[in-house]
This record gives sequence, structure tokens and C-alpha cells, in this order.
Amino acid sequence: MNKADGREGQVVAGTGAGATNAEAAMPLVDTSTLFSQVPFNGLLGLRREFCEAGRARVVLETRGELTNNFAATHGGVIMTLLDVSMSSAALSKSDFQRAVVTIDMSTSFLKPGRGRLVAHGTAVGGGRSVCFCEARVEDEAGDTVAKAMGTFKYVKPC
Repeated sequence: MNKADGREGQVVAGTGAGATNAEAAMPLVDTSTLFSQVPFNGLLGLRREFCEAGRARVVLETRGELTNNFAATHGGVIMTLLDVSMSSAALSKSDFQRAVVTIDMSTSFLKPGRGRLVAHGTAVGGGRSVCFCEARVEDEAGDTVAKAMGTFKYVKPC
């Protein structure tokens, strides 16, 4: 199921295979709605188009107030786009049963970003406690604007 817009999903009671007694008492939580609950995503106008099986796609339509003095999308906005696409990929890798926090992120800027920007995030490894991800942002021509690698710690959802 594609959990793209973050509106579907409910709190689900149950246990996973191999759950301990303590885990069996805890209801499972569907974290697919977290994207839409982050006010900063709405402020920037981020739209999650796809999020499934360790992959995510997040879109931004750049507008004037998100640009720098070169009329390009501000680097901080691009970093947020990369971070959100990778964290979404990490959430989907856990089947939306956990939340994540960014513990490390390395970004390379390749060219100025303008107009419609699309971030593609992928979970590439990790284990029970962390998830390693990669992402790239492309412009309307399909050129890569920026790339990132990130490490995300799985945490108990709030």
C-alpha cells in the first residue's frame, strides 16, 4: 500500500512475529501519518507523492520566499527536502511501525535548484536500530541538484 499523503492509517493493535511479552502488550502504531503532522512540511509546501518499501518521493514547487540571493532554492530548503525524503524511506522500510530521527546527514550541492524539485529517497541498509539512506534532488529537466546520505535512528513513536 502506498502511504504517500500520510492521511491513511490508524493505530493498529496487534503483535509482530517473534514479539517478546513486553512488545506483545504494546499496540503497533502506524507512523504513515507523521508526514502530514509536521508543520514545517506544510510551511514549505512539501508533498509526498510516494512512500513504500524503503523508497520515497517528495516534491517541492519552489516559490519566491524559499529562494536565496541568487534566485535559486535556498540550500537549507533543499537539505530539508533530502532529509524528509530519506526519513520517509526509512519509515516505510519499517512498514510504518516506528518513528525516526536524523542522527547524521552529509549533503553535496551540484547545481542551483529552481522550479519544481523532486527528491528521491532510498533506504539502503541498516538493522533494528538504525537505517542508512541516500537521496537525490532533481530539477524539472531531470538534472541532479543535490545528493545526500543520512543515518536515521529508529525510535518509539510519540
